[in-house]
Amino acid sequence: MPRLLSVNVGARRPVAAKSGTSGIDKRPVAGPVAVRAPGPKGTGGSGLVGDHISDTANHGGDHQAVYAYAREDLDAWETELGRNLPNGTFGENLTTAGLAVNGAVIGETWAVGDVVLQVSCPRIPCVTFAVWLGERRWLPRFTRARVPGAYLRVLVPGTLQAGAEVRVLDVPAHGVTVATAFAAFTTEPELLPLLRDVPELPPEDAEVVGRRTGG
Repeated sequence: MPRLLSVNVGARRPVAAKSGTSGIDKRPVAGPVAVRAPGPKGTGGSGLVGDHISDTANHGGDHQAVYAYAREDLDAWETELGRNLPNGTFGENLTTAGLAVNGAVIGETWAVGDVVLQVSCPRIPCVTFAVWLGERRWLPRFTRARVPGAYLRVLVPGTLQAGAEVRVLDVPAHGVTVATAFAAFTTEPELLPLLRDVPELPPEDAEVVGRRTGG
């Protein structure tokens, strides 16, 4: 059964990026963490109470409330990079096991304890991520791998805790996965027309699709 290995939150810490601080240094929490729908981007922060976001103009808000990354993908990166990557290293709020995060369909819903989450969009890597990880040419390497992890909306708030089971409740029929959407937005723009029929995309992403495809 898919489950949460850890729930990770980040305090505001200095990072050599544009804002000078970031909450990307996320660390596992031992007990339950309250989960909420934080509100629109620019006014709301993280969906996890106590999780800091410095750049609220580009991160957080209802459509990027929670970020999930699979432990299996972190393990693969450990092998490639030759370094230890503890849960939370990629700035993820939820480190999962047994769940194909990148194979999840945009709009897919998950029940995790008493919380219901919806897959919203892939994570597009930013400069802060590159600075934080400190790996040479990290952004193109991460992009080529097509394992971006998924942002999630909070449909039903509640609490999350390590060890909770993840149940897939619903999978939209359009079939467009997180990995496909990521490729469309980054290295394979010819895939963008597939996203026209994905109503669960965040409005800003749907606007990009329309602009780039003339739709």
